[in-house]
Amino acid sequence: MIGITSYSAYIPWYRLSKAKMGDATSFLLSFPTPGERSVANQNEDSVTMATAASIYCLDGEDRSKVDGLYFATSSPAYLVRQQASIVSTALDLREEIRVADFASGSKAGTTALMNAFDAVKAGSMNNAIVCAADCRVVQPGNPQEYVYGDGAAAFIIGKDDVVAELEATYSLSVDFVDRWRAVYEKFEHAWEDRWIRDEGYEKLIPRAINGMLKQQNLAMKDIAKLVFSYPIARLHAALAKRMGAEPAQVQDNLMDKVGDTCAAYSLMMLVGALEEAKAGDRIW
Repeated sequence: MIGITSYSAYIPWYRLSKAKMGDATSFLLSFPTPGERSVANQNEDSVTMATAASIYCLDGEDRSKVDGLYFATSSPAYLVRQQASIVSTALDLREEIRVADFASGSKAGTTALMNAFDAVKAGSMNNAIVCAADCRVVQPGNPQEYVYGDGAAAFIIGKDDVVAELEATYSLSVDFVDRWRAVYEKFEHAWEDRWIRDEGYEKLIPRAINGMLKQQNLAMKDIAKLVFSYPIARLHAALAKRMGAEPAQVQDNLMDKVGDTCAAYSLMMLVGALEEAKAGDRIW
């Protein structure tokens, strides 16, 4: 059996009220946004948060048995330096393990997780750590300031003492342009929200989820928890309903507590789903 043997998340202590942001910027003042977002401290970045999540994940584990570490982020602390090596060294793992960085978008975290599963399944590793974190800098007053949050998640993938078995994977690879940032730029750009919503989330998410259900000959009623990235709480719930999911099946998207943590976003929701799961539950 191959699956997750340990998991954890790290959320910075600091919070920023979305109502306070509205008072300061007057953005959407007529439509106050509820909740708060997590904010990294001045001495925190994607590497330090991924390290913190991995430390919690390794609590009580034998570090000498870790054979690899994959690190995912869209906000690297260095452009020319392998960050997975920094995390591995900070965790005091063996020098001869395999490490790799995964970057350039919100899919980086789940891609790293699937690659770790494949490596363990192929026998290249017996145990691997996957950690994802993001700490994106947002232009003050930009609508993204209300959406983005800082945080990290970590998993150990192995064959022994598995708490969540991997049954199957299904993935779509589409060059959909919603948000982007060139290497010489500090802040992200974004297309119009309706384009991102209607042509991105509303079409690609159902294609991926329905593709998985069809592949495994399952129906939505067979799923205990549905985890998907849609950083707008109302639309997240509405899309789940259109796909046939009941409210109890849908994992909280963290938008009123943490925010969209990009590469770590889906993985942090997965940590929440695992905390709530019962024996035999299917999480998708």
